[in-house]
Amino acid sequence: MRELSLNVLDIAQNSVSANASLIEIELKESTETNELLIGIYDNGKGMTEEQLSSVRDPFFTTRTTRKVGMGIPLFKMAAEMTGGHLEIESEVGVGTKVRAFFRTDHLDFVPVGDMASTMVTLITMNEHIDFLYTRSSDDRVFTLDTRSLKEILGGVPFSEPSISAWLRDFITENTKLITEV
Repeated sequence: MRELSLNVLDIAQNSVSANASLIEIELKESTETNELLIGIYDNGKGMTEEQLSSVRDPFFTTRTTRKVGMGIPLFKMAAEMTGGHLEIESEVGVGTKVRAFFRTDHLDFVPVGDMASTMVTLITMNEHIDFLYTRSSDDRVFTLDTRSLKEILGGVPFSEPSISAWLRDFITENTKLITEV
């Protein structure tokens, strides 16, 4: 994929399919060590040991609509191309944690891309799911929690055009504040 935000969208969609009620997405960057962690954590149905051992295989998928599952293998490849790695933990009935570690100073590091659009897409298309998005760079942190926003909005849906536009701008502005020195 041309940007990591598309990998995040794909993996988070797996969490949606796993009937998660809470999906946490974390991007944690260290400019000092040139490292980036991208984590997607959910409280969905989780995977069996057999599924967990097969999930890195592009010819494994739990979907019945196709015979390949490229999300995890592509995310793993993107991390490994930079000298990083991918970790997956899962427990049936508890959920799944996917963590990819990247070297941001490596020639093959793919840009993070448009996380604001990724988050707005996930939030507006899945209003029944809560999202906790945390983006940090060194000691600067931005957190967005849809549970708090739902209380403030008092029933106004995230898909309302003015709300989704505000959400995109809010994420974009706060990302700039923490990533630009």
